[in-house]
Amino acid sequence: MKRIILHLDMDAFFASVEQMDNPQLKGKPVIVGGIGERGVVSTCSYEARKFGVHSAMPGFMARQKCPDAIFLPVRMKRYKEISNKIFRLLSQYTNKIEPLSIDEAFLDISEHGKNYLSVAHKIKKDILKKTGLTVSVGVSYNKFLAKLASDWNKPDGLKIITKDMVPDILMPLTIDRIYGIGKKSVQKLNAMGVYTIEDLSKWPIDFMKNFFGKQGEEIYNLIRGIDLREVEAEREAKSFGRETTFENDTYDIEEMLSYLKGFSVHVSYALRVRNLYAKTITVKIKTSRFATHTKSKTIDSPIDKSKDIYKEAEKLLKEINLNEKIRLIGLSVSNITDGYQEQMTFLK
Repeated sequence: MKRIILHLDMDAFFASVEQMDNPQLKGKPVIVGGIGERGVVSTCSYEARKFGVHSAMPGFMARQKCPDAIFLPVRMKRYKEISNKIFRLLSQYTNKIEPLSIDEAFLDISEHGKNYLSVAHKIKKDILKKTGLTVSVGVSYNKFLAKLASDWNKPDGLKIITKDMVPDILMPLTIDRIYGIGKKSVQKLNAMGVYTIEDLSKWPIDFMKNFFGKQGEEIYNLIRGIDLREVEAEREAKSFGRETTFENDTYDIEEMLSYLKGFSVHVSYALRVRNLYAKTITVKIKTSRFATHTKSKTIDSPIDKSKDIYKEAEKLLKEINLNEKIRLIGLSVSNITDGYQEQMTFLK
């Protein structure tokens, strides 16, 4: 492989840190976050995932699915400490590192040439030795395939996808494995008899553009193993956000707020691990008729804490006229700054 991309994803990071710091929690269903009536799950151990618990799920729902789970508060300072250790370690192998979150990154290790496999093994070994945690690693010649590979056999996995493995390795996969295809699109495609990447690959590019809009061409290329995106080590962060499509369209404002609270936590992590702040908060909804509405607010003093982000997001959601069922909700922050500048008031 001429270009060699690694995707690293720490295994159940927050929950794994808790289990490492308290060995009595090992082997038990641990849920970080979700505390309180309106709490939201930040992450959970693999033992809890077996019950259907996942990140951004309302805490009350997680309790219903896994009554014996151990709920713990988020310890951001501790997670950031471990994350910094991991990224310092990664920088010993390459300076082409693109952090995606506090526990996930792309690396371009093309400079190591044919030694890429031993490098991948050594990174895994070093992270385990220096942090006590496992990481799943995907190796390929582009970002899409590397990310697909890292999720192949979690936890503690290592998967390589080479060019000669495409299209055979892609064609049998279900369409929900494709970046950019959400739950609702999967349901629609399934209803049309499209279940696998092989089924979808029979569509011409014009039909893909028609169905998926501006993402159509990108998805057309991805399912053929084509992804020309570079690892952007020095990219300037313009925004951070998360969104989800509800399993069932809803009027329930409390459910929407629960998701916004979870998104606030994740967006806060993305900012704080990079020592960044945001001044603009945006809430996005998509109605059952596929109409998209957004509401934004720019504040005077930049923020990075989840409670502050959620406070603004809650206000914005309540300002949107929710006169029909909602199928998607999202939250993003922008107007990013790399330092906190306190708004000064001059009194005469």
